[in-house]
Amino acid sequence: MGHMTYEQSKSVALKLIIVLAVITIIEVAIALVGKGYIIEGFHAPIFVMAILMIGLSLYKAYKIVYEFMHLGHEVPGLLKSVLLPVLLLVWAIIAFFWEGSDWNARRTLIDNKNKEEVGVNTPTTMDIKQWEKEPLV
Repeated sequence: MGHMTYEQSKSVALKLIIVLAVITIIEVAIALVGKGYIIEGFHAPIFVMAILMIGLSLYKAYKIVYEFMHLGHEVPGLLKSVLLPVLLLVWAIIAFFWEGSDWNARRTLIDNKNKEEVGVNTPTTMDIKQWEKEPLV
């Protein structure tokens, strides 16, 4: 938007805002239809809904970064210096969720083990009296 007139910049920004609004409406419609709120009894598979929602969200993020943050008009070096840390941040988020789910699975396993009853025979007074009568070898 740097080499455009004010009116051209305004036109590009307005078009982008309309595109982002339409995509947001599509995302909301996918969520409502997929969960069965609009069409009674219809439930879309979670996997399909997730792929569509993630794809549309990534497209929106790309358009916002490209136009509003002006990274579409920058030199490649600056673009890479901004996008590389973002990719590392996404990788870190995925790694933390993966590690967290492993910790949760281990914690559940330990909780289940702690709830198991172990067959421990505690001596009764009758057993103690019997042991007192028996000679030690």
